[in-house]
Amino acid sequence: MSLALDERRRAMLGEMGLRLFPSPSHRRQVVSVPIESVRPAADAALQPAATGIELMEWDALAQAVAQCRACELCNGRRNTVFGVGDRQADWLIVGEAPGESEDLQGEPFVGQAGLLLDNMLKALGLNRRQKVYIANVLKCRPPGNRNPEPQEVAQCAPFLRRQVQLLQPRIILAMGRFAVQALLQSNEPIGKLRGTVHRYNGVPLVVTYHPAYLLRNLADKAKAWADLCLAREALEQPANQAASGR
Repeated sequence: MSLALDERRRAMLGEMGLRLFPSPSHRRQVVSVPIESVRPAADAALQPAATGIELMEWDALAQAVAQCRACELCNGRRNTVFGVGDRQADWLIVGEAPGESEDLQGEPFVGQAGLLLDNMLKALGLNRRQKVYIANVLKCRPPGNRNPEPQEVAQCAPFLRRQVQLLQPRIILAMGRFAVQALLQSNEPIGKLRGTVHRYNGVPLVVTYHPAYLLRNLADKAKAWADLCLAREALEQPANQAASGR
C-alpha cells in the first residue's frame, strides 16, 4: 500500500472523528529542557527603577508599574495594584499596601476592608468609580502582609507622586500609618495628625484610620466619620474650589 493512500485513509478516519495514533516512525521527539531555562519570571534579576516617571501619562505610568522590578516585592506578587477609579476625581484615597485579595485581583481595597471603605464613601454620597480614585503607597504586596519597608516606599513614591500630578485631586484622604508617613514625611501617630487639614504638593490632605484597623477597633469608626466630614469641608472651601478650576 502506498504512503499516499495511507495518508488519504488516515484523513478519512480523522474526518469521522476516530482518534489516530502516529506510527513509531512519526512520533515526535521529546526534548529535555534544563530547568534553569523555564524558571518563573519571579526569579528574574532586579532592575533599576523606570526613568522619566514625572513625564508619563496614565497608560505609560500603568505599564511602568506593571513591569517594575526595582525591589524584592516583585518576586512574590501575582499582580501589581496600580489604582482604580475616576481619573477626573475630586477625591484621592491613599492606602498603604496591597493585601492578599488585592494581589489576586489587582485592585486596591477589596475584601472586608474594601467593603467598609465603600460604605464610608456611600455615606458621603460617593462611590469608587465616580469622583473618587483609590491608590496605595506600595504597588506590590509585601510577603505575609508585613509592614512596608522604607526602601520599598521610596521605590514606589515616584509612581504615587505622578498619580497625584495627573489627577489633580481637590482632596486627599490618607488612610493608615504608612500612607500618612509616605505623604507627609512624618512619624507622628495618626491620633496627633487627625483633625487638621495638611497639604501634599498644595493639595489639602486629611489623615484617618485604615479600614482594616477600623474593623478591629470599632469604637474608632466615629473618629473616622469625623475625618471624612473634615475632608468634605476642606474640599468645599471656596479657595480649594477656585484652585481646582473644576
